[in-house]
Amino acid sequence: MGGCSILLLLPRRLPGRTCGRAASSLSALRPAETLPGPPGWPLMGSLPDVLWKGGLKRQHETLAQYHRRFGKIFRMKLGAFDSVHIAAPCLLEALYRRESACPQRLEIKPWKAYRDYRDEGYGLLILEGKDWQRVRSAFQKKLMKPREVVKLDTAINEVLEDFMYRIDEICDHNGQMEDVYSEFNKWSFESICLVLYGKRFGLLQQDVEEESLNFIKAVKTMMATFGMMMVTPVELHKGLNTKVWQAHTKAWDDIFKTAKHSIDCRLQKHSGNPQEDFLCDIYSGGHLSRKELYAAIAELQIAGVETTANSLLWALYNLSRNPHVQEKLFQEIQRVLAAQESPSAESLRNMPYLKACLKESMRLTPSVPFTTRTIDTEMVLGNYVLPKGTVLLINSHALGCSEEHFRGWPEFRPERWLRRGSVHPFCHVPFGLGKRMCVGRRLAELQLHLALCWLLRKFHVVATDREPVETLHSGILIPSRALPIAFQPRAGCKK
Repeated sequence: MGGCSILLLLPRRLPGRTCGRAASSLSALRPAETLPGPPGWPLMGSLPDVLWKGGLKRQHETLAQYHRRFGKIFRMKLGAFDSVHIAAPCLLEALYRRESACPQRLEIKPWKAYRDYRDEGYGLLILEGKDWQRVRSAFQKKLMKPREVVKLDTAINEVLEDFMYRIDEICDHNGQMEDVYSEFNKWSFESICLVLYGKRFGLLQQDVEEESLNFIKAVKTMMATFGMMMVTPVELHKGLNTKVWQAHTKAWDDIFKTAKHSIDCRLQKHSGNPQEDFLCDIYSGGHLSRKELYAAIAELQIAGVETTANSLLWALYNLSRNPHVQEKLFQEIQRVLAAQESPSAESLRNMPYLKACLKESMRLTPSVPFTTRTIDTEMVLGNYVLPKGTVLLINSHALGCSEEHFRGWPEFRPERWLRRGSVHPFCHVPFGLGKRMCVGRRLAELQLHLALCWLLRKFHVVATDREPVETLHSGILIPSRALPIAFQPRAGCKK
């Protein structure tokens, strides 16, 4: 960790030590303009170099290469987007310990433009300051407390039981699915909607209702169009009423229409005793408006579906490539659960290897390879003075494939997580860090742990001879639709 300067808020005095080295004088500080980084071109910045190395869809690999070349901190421009990239546990720890009470994330301008256009509320992903803190606090009481999250295992298991039947129906004689990516997104969608809306959308049935299909289509359209408006001025799209803006607006209209109806029905159903219901308990505290509830729930659902599904797919892929690990995990599950017993949040307490397998998968193939911060005051990081408004990209993918922090990093070794103190806690940040950590982290982990139990008890996940294709889409690492895995029923587990 040598050479990483601790973060401080100016004009405070420099601390005595900086990540293992004695602090130098103020004269050693350098302006952000002197940060190393890839070659840049007028207007385009480093975009030509990124495109040459594989394009935006392989950007996570390119950023890891840049860190190996330029070090733990570097600066890069993609067109007009200027950012400082960090991938060192000492820098992340310093950022965590010095962040403000209401840290900022990268502004999602297309989402804000729609909310202002339709006079809708802001959710946790776009709220800032005291409003963000107020709404975050309301959700944390239910989503970040383990004793509250464990109550959701029954709903999650209900969907997983149906998903097992769904896999039996759609797998061919070799145990393969035509579109495994889509099927796992249906599972994630159905699961999180049951938790958030208290409603089944029937996505795992043969005949899906038109309302549910339109909801899925709207989410996909919104995600596809917002990415385009993150790299081109959203004001231009809105002013010219481009097809991208029209599609984005129509998609959000459909999302909010379904979300509002589902939430209103749930609030009305439990109006007499709101404390008995997950969603109503959050709202009944009186700390957020109905508009904010609509927006926050819609954003949670959108943020959680694809990331959770992808994390499960990557975990299954990694287990299929390491059958000895899969067998060891299967033995742990069998040892903890009695025959015909469904896994529960309580039984997961006795499965350390299961949790280690998921951590190792998220290290190698994180669903979200990087997260952002927008610093709200001038600060020093890595001996560089960064001005207020600097966008930081925390490269978790680059951290995970670092030989310095993970010896033999290309190998899938869950055992590395079972040795106390063997991994620096700030080397593993798949859900972000600090006060802006994903509020749905515990829910997502519960979904993933339970899903792995259900799947591995019934199926041996086998690697096929195809190679996966991983691409970066709207900041999410997505596997190919034809992910090279097959589901073979274990002995005694027939279709």
